[in-house]
Amino acid sequence: MTTMNERSSASKIITLAALSVLSGFLGACGGGGFGGFSGFGGGQATVQEPAAAPEIPATIRADEIVGRWGLASFHKPDDRVRTEAAARGQCKNPYVIGQGATGGVIMHLPDEATPQELRLKGSQSGKNYIGPAGPAGGEKDREIVSFDGRVLMTRFIDKDASGRYGTMVYVRCAPRA
Repeated sequence: MTTMNERSSASKIITLAALSVLSGFLGACGGGGFGGFSGFGGGQATVQEPAAAPEIPATIRADEIVGRWGLASFHKPDDRVRTEAAARGQCKNPYVIGQGATGGVIMHLPDEATPQELRLKGSQSGKNYIGPAGPAGGEKDREIVSFDGRVLMTRFIDKDASGRYGTMVYVRCAPRA
């Protein structure tokens, strides 16, 4: 026959054992493991980050747009022809697109006074973009709407910048004689 003290001691031992097991499982949730048993969370789980999509090269090379350009812009498609003529007239004060040190082009981002090196980027859809490093079509990018070697037309992706600047028309200036 067991006495009341023996039952109380046994109850305390069972409670302590249960708490010990429970704390072990809770510790395993934190990655600390359970006494080294990897089956209880002792190993560190690694989260696999999705691989970055491979960069798609633009179909236009940086050296094709480096040079001196007359620059103007329009908001209504009906103004395109007039704007190209206005851009040609700006060759006396050309916008210069420089060659970047790492293969990009030196141009301005919207609302920034200092030009910086930007990349020409291609996309799955076949569109080309000019912008800072990162995925094609980002908020600071401009889409190349058309390019025939003499006239380059771009439009900013950012709606606010696009609304202010419209479609940019760059007309290649003749080389200096």
